[in-house]
Formats: sequence, C-alpha cells, structure tokens
Amino acid sequence: MDTYVGKMSKTCLEMAIHDFYTAHENYTTRLVLHTRNSSGDAVVATSAAIELLNNYQVKAILGPQQSRQADFIADIGNTTQVPIISFTATSPLLSHLETPYFIRTAQVDTSQLKAIAAIVNAVKWSEVVPIYERSPYGSGILSYLADAMQGIGTRIPYRCGISPSATDDQILKELYNLMTMQTRVFIVHMLPNLANRLFLKAKEAGMMSKGYAWIVTDGIASLLSSMDSNVINSMQGVIGVKTYLPQTKELDQFSKRWEQRFHDEYPGIDHVQLNAYGLAAYDSVSALAMAVEKADIANSQFIKPAIQDHMADLETIGVSEAGPKLLRSILNAKFTGLSGKVYFKSGQIPISVFQIVNLVGNDIAPIGTWTENGITEQLPASNENSIREKNYLKKIVWPGKSRIIPQGWVIPVNEKKLRVGVPVKRGFSQFINVTRDPLTNAPIVTGYCKDVFEAVMNSLPYAVPYEYEPFETSEGSGESAGNYDDLVEKVFAEEYDAVVGDITIRANRTKFVDFTLPYIESGVSMIVPTKGEGKSAWIFMKPLKTELWISIGAFFLYTGFVVWVLEHRVNKEFRGPPSNQVGMILWFSFSTMVYAHKERVVSNLSRFVLIVWIFAVLVLSSSYTASLTSLLTVHRLQPTITDISALIRNGEYIGYQEGSFILDLLKSLKADESKLKPLGTLEEFDEKLSKGSNNDGVSAIVDELPFLRLLLAQNCSKYKLVSLTTKASGFGFAFPKGSPLVPDVSRAVLKVIESPDMNLITTTWFGDQDKCSEEDTTTATSNSLTLDSFKGLFIITALSSTSALFIFFINFFCESKRILASQEPVKQKVVAIARTFNEKKEDAHPAAKKEKSEEEEIEMPARGEFHLTPGATSFSNHEEGLFSPDEGLSSTEPGTPYHEYAVIELNEDGHG
Repeated sequence: MDTYVGKMSKTCLEMAIHDFYTAHENYTTRLVLHTRNSSGDAVVATSAAIELLNNYQVKAILGPQQSRQADFIADIGNTTQVPIISFTATSPLLSHLETPYFIRTAQVDTSQLKAIAAIVNAVKWSEVVPIYERSPYGSGILSYLADAMQGIGTRIPYRCGISPSATDDQILKELYNLMTMQTRVFIVHMLPNLANRLFLKAKEAGMMSKGYAWIVTDGIASLLSSMDSNVINSMQGVIGVKTYLPQTKELDQFSKRWEQRFHDEYPGIDHVQLNAYGLAAYDSVSALAMAVEKADIANSQFIKPAIQDHMADLETIGVSEAGPKLLRSILNAKFTGLSGKVYFKSGQIPISVFQIVNLVGNDIAPIGTWTENGITEQLPASNENSIREKNYLKKIVWPGKSRIIPQGWVIPVNEKKLRVGVPVKRGFSQFINVTRDPLTNAPIVTGYCKDVFEAVMNSLPYAVPYEYEPFETSEGSGESAGNYDDLVEKVFAEEYDAVVGDITIRANRTKFVDFTLPYIESGVSMIVPTKGEGKSAWIFMKPLKTELWISIGAFFLYTGFVVWVLEHRVNKEFRGPPSNQVGMILWFSFSTMVYAHKERVVSNLSRFVLIVWIFAVLVLSSSYTASLTSLLTVHRLQPTITDISALIRNGEYIGYQEGSFILDLLKSLKADESKLKPLGTLEEFDEKLSKGSNNDGVSAIVDELPFLRLLLAQNCSKYKLVSLTTKASGFGFAFPKGSPLVPDVSRAVLKVIESPDMNLITTTWFGDQDKCSEEDTTTATSNSLTLDSFKGLFIITALSSTSALFIFFINFFCESKRILASQEPVKQKVVAIARTFNEKKEDAHPAAKKEKSEEEEIEMPARGEFHLTPGATSFSNHEEGLFSPDEGLSSTEPGTPYHEYAVIELNEDGHG
C-alpha cells in the first residue's frame, strides 16, 4: 500500500464493492474486505495470507501485487483450495495450468510482445537489447521476447539485467557498457521504481539523445502519468505500450468519482490518473461477487485435518469446502466491466487491445493502436515517420527531439575498427591484390573489389572505421592461409568482422555469414581455344541442315514425279523410252531451281503444281543465298569443344583457379581429380590453353565469368566462352550473421552500381572490355537453316502436288471405267490400265494437237506402217492418190491440192 498502484487498487476495490451492491441490492451475499499491507515483501505477503486464512477463513484472496508475491501465495491457494485473484501480477511464469487456483484479471506480459514486435518490424530495426529487472517479473518475459523478435528477423545480441537492489553507480556502469556496443534500441521491462532510476541515469549518461530509441512495456507505460516530473523529463521520446481502455460514458463517470475520492484519501499525491490495473481490480470484485452469489457458499467452512499436533500454521488451516465450486463459478463469469468484456480463458483475461503512446513533454500522445490484426495505422518506413489515427496525423518525437527514425545501431567511437579480411592470391591482381610497404611492412590492398568496397562505405550515411587484414599464413608471408571457404569461416569464428574480395555468394557460405547484394554479376563458364570457320571445301553445304537438304531433295523428286504423271499422256516431252522418262523427272524438277526448264507443260494441274513449287524454290534459294553469303563474308570463330561432359568422358585436362569453389563443382560433375589442374594467374591461363591437353596444357578452363572475361578481353581471337548450366549469384561482401551493417551496405551497393563511379572503377582495372563484341564473347551458334523454318512451306507444296495428283487419278479412272467394269481378272485390269496410261491421249490440249500435226508433217513413218498425212500435196518417188470414204483410192495429177488423206504404203526399200 506504499506504492501508487497499491493505493489506487485499494480505492478501486472499496468503490467496486459499494457500486456492485448498490446496483445489486437483491443479492443475498456480501463481500467483506480484510486488507493487509505486504510492504513490497514476498515473505510479509505470504504471512498475511496465512493469517487471513487461519483467522478469518477467507473464501478468496485478491491482489498479490507483485509476481514474486503471487508465486508464493498461488501455492497456498492450491493447498487450501482458495482462489487467488491477481489484477497486477503479470509474469508469464505464473500459470493457471500449473496452479489451478490462481486467476489473473490483468493482461499477462507476453500479450504485449506482439505489439512491441510490430513496432520494431515497422521501422526495420535489426537488433534490440532488452533491459530487464532481475526478478520473476522481469526475467519471465525474456524467452518470449526472444521468440517474438526472432519471428520478425530481429536479433537480441545482448541482455542487460539490473537487480532491484542495484545502486545508482551499478546502473550507470551497465549503461556505459551498453554505450560501447552497436545497438541503440532498448526495450525496458521492469517495475516503475527501478525504471525511474534507470531513466534518470540514462539521461545523465547521454543515452536519451538523438540516435537512441527506447520502448517501455505496459508496467511502465500505464504509470507514466503518475511519475515524478524529473523522471518524465528524462524519458522524453520514449515509446510505450499499454493496455487500451475503451472510452465509455460509464468509465468517464467512474474516473471522475475515483479522482475525487483518491484526492480526499491521499491529498499529497499530485499526479493521479486511473489506469488498467485499477480497472482490473474494480472488475475483479464484480467477478468475485457474482461468483459467490451464484455458488451459494456463504455458510461454507474449512475442512480441518483430523490430527493437528506438531503441525505448522499452514497445515492447520485445512481445505476450503466451497473452493472448487467457487473456482468454477469465477471461471464461468462473463460480463462487461469498466475495462471492457470480462471473461476467462485458461484462467486469465484473453489478449486485449494495446495502445502505442509517445512521451512528448508532459503529454502522453497516442500514436497508434495494436490489435491481433496489427497496428491500425502502420508505421511508415520513411525518415519522416508518422502514424495516422482517426484522420489526424501524429508524428513520433524520438529522444533528442528528433523526428528521424533512429538507425538503431552505430559504430561506437571507442570501439576498435572493423577487421576486414582480404584474400591473398598469386594472380588476378586486378580484382584484389595485397602487397607490403617496404618500410613499415603495413599491408597495401589494391584492386577492383577494394575500390568498390571503399566507394560503398563512403556512401553510407555514417562513418565506419575499418582496417584490412590479409588472410595469410603469417605476417608478410604472402602465402594464403586457405581457400575462400576457410576465409569466410573466419568471419563466423569472429576473427574478422567482414571479408572483401572476389568472394562468390554461395549457398554453403551463407550458413556462416550474411552477404550483401552482389556488386558484380557472375556465373560459371568454360573457355576453350577457337578454330576458324569458312575455309572448308564443303562450306556450301553448311547454310542448310542435313534434314533440310534431304527434305528438299525428296520434294524435288516428288514434284518431278507428279508433273511427269500429269503430263505423260498429253505431252510428248514426257514420253519416250523409260530411261528418257526417268531423266525427264530428275531434269525437270531440278531445272526449276534455276528456272532453266525449257519443256512446256500443257496440263492445268501441272501448271498449278509448278506455280506453288516455283514459289517454294524461290524462298529456298533466297534463304540459301543469304545464309551462304553470311558464312562467306563474316569471319567466325567456333569453339573447339562445347560440352564439358565430353571433356570429362575423354579424359581431357581441365584447368581451374586455385582456391575457388570450382574444384568442388568439377568433382560433382564426376571429373577425375588427376585431370584437373589448378592455375593461379592470367598468364598461366593463357599458356596452358595455348599448349592444349596433349602438351602439358589443358583443353579448357572452367571458372567464373569475371575472370574469364578478363582473359578473353586480351585474347578475343584465340578463345571462346562456352556457357554452362551452373549459375552463381556474383561477388558480395561478407559480414557476420545478423550484422546490422548488411542492409545498409546492400543499399549502398545499389547506389554505387547506379552511379558513374562504378564505370570509372571498372574501366580503371579492366580497361575496355567491349572491344570483344558480344558475338565473340559467347558461344557462336550455327547459322544453318533448319527444317522447322520451312515446315509450313513444305506442307503447302505437298498439299498442292498431292491434290493435283489426286484429281488426275480421279479423271483417269473415270475415263477407264470400261476397263474397271469389265469381267477380266484383276491382273489383266491392271495391265490394261497401265497400257492405257502409257498410251498417248488423242484429245489433248489444242496446242498439243497443233504441235503434233507439225511434227507429223516431217516425220517419216516406219517400215510396214500405214500413215495418214494431212495436207500433203506431192510425194517424190511415191505413187500418189486420193482416199475418199465414198470413192475409195483414186489417182490425181501431181501437185493437185486435196483436203482428204493420202494412204502411203512403204515397200521393203523404204519407198512409198
């Protein structure tokens, strides 16, 4: 009762009994308070509880104020079966599950941790340090707080515990220890008396200035209004989380009555304000009063043990006869009190709503409300931060009257510099190189990676002192102390604070360190010697793929065959001996390629086929010409090898950069380790590749792209890159796991990459890498045309030719229906149809008939044949005569014109 909470709670309890029975005059039971002062001591509180049980046989105990007091009294309640109802003991170490007769009407401390985590997550702090009281109240929250921070990816690098009996000097010593660390965000969880002393000393140590952030829990935030003015001045900019009180008419009226009565009872206390603890005490009385009435236990007694000799006071109390019934009645209570809806779940009030407040001057400004769904108006992730509540823009004022979100951590001025490890290697000094000053023996680090790192660190909004430490066997030895994996593990072992160099971001390395965003792209490729292309005697075959050549030849033959079929019966050009006809098929189809065919076609179907085919030939010939021109006019370098599997299978030697992860990669590809050669310098790369696998060299080198491009930039015409399926994330800077530097450095990396400085650094160390064109720095793919490119064209050609052939055979079989309808055997029908097809069709196209007549005028009939020759006027050495169907053969004068046919019979010597 010597504390503000004790005085406030006592007044609320007394007012609650009066108000309850005023409103419930019909109740047959009445609660009677027997108050005792625990004096803040657990032993005194326990003694008082035993005395009340022994002398008054109380049916319930209200208000063990502190968690350590409630811990003792809860066990007594279990033993005597008397419900213990606490409205201020908030430690999660107290549980209804372990002590069933312990009931809590206050919010358990763990319920506010989600609200605190939401604040930390909203402003993206990567580390926080809890400052707690070394008591059951303070330490009970730590494991739950760690879980909450882990859920949002925030680390707790250190925990600061302060004893309630600590002197001011001891508190100041702990604060100075915190100042030597990087983290500047503190979560304070302790009782108000110790918290007051802590913040006064924090102000004295300069820790309530710009750059710091303080968050206090409900136990402090709910009592800010009652604190001394000196304490309030030392807590400016603090953020607090406290139980939300619903703004109702009933609460407003009660608050006014309570303030008046409290001032009357304690006139010396100036700062008074009702909080959640007082309302919980008020609602506890209501819950207990209703439970007692419902349980009807007014006449119940304690069951005493049969034998009481030589027993302690606690053992002689006995067990409450009505205890179990009263406990069930309390747990089943459900009503709306001043603090909101009151009901019990697992022996305590469920998680409520929390209000986030900011202490500015003498005002406790609400800046947000947290529910199970999160903060109602999310904290913005910008420097000018605010929370919108009820359409009003509320701005957070941080310690030092700053409106800028604190970074959350700094490099302390009294801390030693960051130890930055750098790899020591024989070659590729353009990336990273370590030498020693001849006079001081101090390490001198140069290279592309070092320049990028310094540009990144200079772009940070704060200064970070650092120094380079070579990763070597001994000082000045110049020999590497291990591979890159060993170097990364040194960060995990806390021998280095960071690693800078051509360090590739790999999954296995992220187990030990956190990498920044990559500052140079990477990937694994293979570089091989090149061979010239274009000097082959068969280069004219390369424009087209083999399957396309075969398809074109097949369509040439097919088209020639179709045209022959269509023209054979009506066109003399397509008749004659079989050998001539086969030759005609080949000649005609291929001559169309250069449009050299002189044979006329008379069939409309043939003309349709040729129109489509000539268009196809035009497309094919144009494409062939373009591809061949490209091959002959553009000088191309082709890699000698394009498949690493073939290299491994053939037992070829393969080079890799010593110390890199490429060795493990090649082993995973089943490469023989005896065939793998470690190379250290750019000159060795060039020398071994030039010699080849058969001359103590290598057939290929597998490495990361930045190194291979450096070699390629100096040897554009000698080597070629061959892409592999293995990817890499690029080069990054390595920091310890959870380092707060990582997100800031990553943002700085992006800033540097997008700046002109990056191009200047790249040109300084690598020169102009663009002189090798993109075509020369990647594997040249064949320009040969494929069948897929002309698939549609061939389909159209095939359909047109086949359709024409189909129409021809329909017409032909219609003309030969007499043969098909005959009763002859099938073999004879086939022979007859073949003979018919081979016969020349007499009713051919008029142009063909004219051509036929002209030819027959000059053609000599064969011996023994009768030949009818139209238009003949005279025959030398021949007997002349006229043949008329009506008059027969008659003689006529030589030279007499006639319009009928002469019949000429040839004798044995060929004369007619």
